[in-house]
Amino acid sequence: MRLGITMFATDLTMPPHELAREAEDRGFASLYVPEHTHIPVARETPPPTGDAALAPEYARTLDPFVALAAAAAVTERITLGTGILLPAQREPIVTAKAVATLDRIAGGRVALGVGYGWNAEEGADHGVPWKRRRAVVREHVLAMRELWTRDEASFKGEFVSFEPSWSWPKPAGRVPVLLGGAPGPTLFAHIAEYGDGWMPIGGAGIREALPDLRRACADAGRDMVPVVPFGTVPSAEKLGYYASIGVEEVVLRVPGGGRDAVLPVLDEYARTYL
Repeated sequence: MRLGITMFATDLTMPPHELAREAEDRGFASLYVPEHTHIPVARETPPPTGDAALAPEYARTLDPFVALAAAAAVTERITLGTGILLPAQREPIVTAKAVATLDRIAGGRVALGVGYGWNAEEGADHGVPWKRRRAVVREHVLAMRELWTRDEASFKGEFVSFEPSWSWPKPAGRVPVLLGGAPGPTLFAHIAEYGDGWMPIGGAGIREALPDLRRACADAGRDMVPVVPFGTVPSAEKLGYYASIGVEEVVLRVPGGGRDAVLPVLDEYARTYL
């Protein structure tokens, strides 16, 4: 089983390019970093963690593509991913260019963990029709795929439309898109249509959901896609459970802090689980 890591990277934490290099040196397979463009001060949306107040780190996240480009420059093997990207809040033509450029720099090592977002006020500042955000994400990802794969790309949808266009560079390889979210028919239909895997946070309910995901993929004429549990605090029992249900990669959580806080955890994870 491959083990990756994720850290809530901010301007106050260990720089992600240093973390990527240290993770690669220890044998970890991937590094994922999150995205929030901003956090509106006045907010009715409750924190996704269930806490009374939103943690300050949400307002301090780095731009994921700039951070991962720095990581790509100092690593050779580790997968570099977003965990998670918010495509509904991004202009897809510009984002497609950024992803393709990053994948070229990284030599085909980029993965996109994407989600639908939880912060309605943040989305509103980007003009996202909140109740339609899943449809927006779908079109943005499909439009980016057109730009990544076709010499003359075009797209006509409800939220994205562009005439036949040239856009290079193309990614060095196929950029996998891993959709995050709780299990359910809508998510699994989207994964089967345009995703390359499911990235659930934590492990609750994965075993029970696998038949539904497998069925959705079969209905779309596809093989079963990978499941990549995200943000896991590891234990031997938990990793053994994942292995028993066919999971091939797990992304472990490390604390959002400086080198003194992060590296001992990396060392413990490497010593215990790699």
